[in-house]
Amino acid sequence: MTIDPSSFETVLYEAEGGVGRITLNRPERRNALNRRAYAELEAAFRHVQTDPAAVCVVVTGTDPAFCSGEDVKEMMTGEARPAPTAQETAAARPTPAAMAVLECDKPVIAAVNGPAVGWGMELALYADIRLASTRAVFAELFIRRGLICDVGGLTRLPAIVGPTKATELLLSGDAIDAEEALRLGLVSKVWQHEDLMGEALAYAGRIAAGPPLALMAMKRALRQSLFPRDAEIGAAAIGEIRRLFATEDHREGVRSFLEKRAPVFVGR
Repeated sequence: MTIDPSSFETVLYEAEGGVGRITLNRPERRNALNRRAYAELEAAFRHVQTDPAAVCVVVTGTDPAFCSGEDVKEMMTGEARPAPTAQETAAARPTPAAMAVLECDKPVIAAVNGPAVGWGMELALYADIRLASTRAVFAELFIRRGLICDVGGLTRLPAIVGPTKATELLLSGDAIDAEEALRLGLVSKVWQHEDLMGEALAYAGRIAAGPPLALMAMKRALRQSLFPRDAEIGAAAIGEIRRLFATEDHREGVRSFLEKRAPVFVGR
């Protein structure tokens, strides 16, 4: 995806002092991702990969949220969809924005300044290091929409918090606050909200002062050692998500969210 950062509408990009800063910028929608935001997030990470001014990357959101996931009103209409064919499921590919973050050879730090839920939690999981403000909240909400999570919940979450706790969070969709995230090891540090960005940028600056080639080599080696099947698992997840999009349970998950009521799932 080639998009000039100067043309972005939903993402801000800047690089200074060796640190690239990618900021989701839809505060009126709590930085929920629509199709353009997904495309610009992907483009920002493809750009930072080759930007000589950026040795380390910080991803964050404009207050009041980090990322509230997909924009349900735009992306999940609740309308009936045909079930995908076997060929369509087999041809599923991982989420491009996810792979752009996961394939970034530069260290990625998530500065989680508020709610990181649904795909917002996925984005935080794709980072190498997560730093949080006291206002951070994390939740894998997909199960409440009749869906499954993306690759982050399937690979990184179990690796970080352990398989049992990861399964609990994925099956329940329950939220955890910053202090619980710190206790579980999901985040490395928690600061007062007003201190987060200064501390995160200083942290990133210390990493950016290191040897760029060795930092990128370390990232590649860790990725190959720890998560060599990202693309395969991401594609399988998208295949399942496409199948679930066609179910009544997914439509009910969307309707109940928009109507602000408890869902009533029927298993079809």
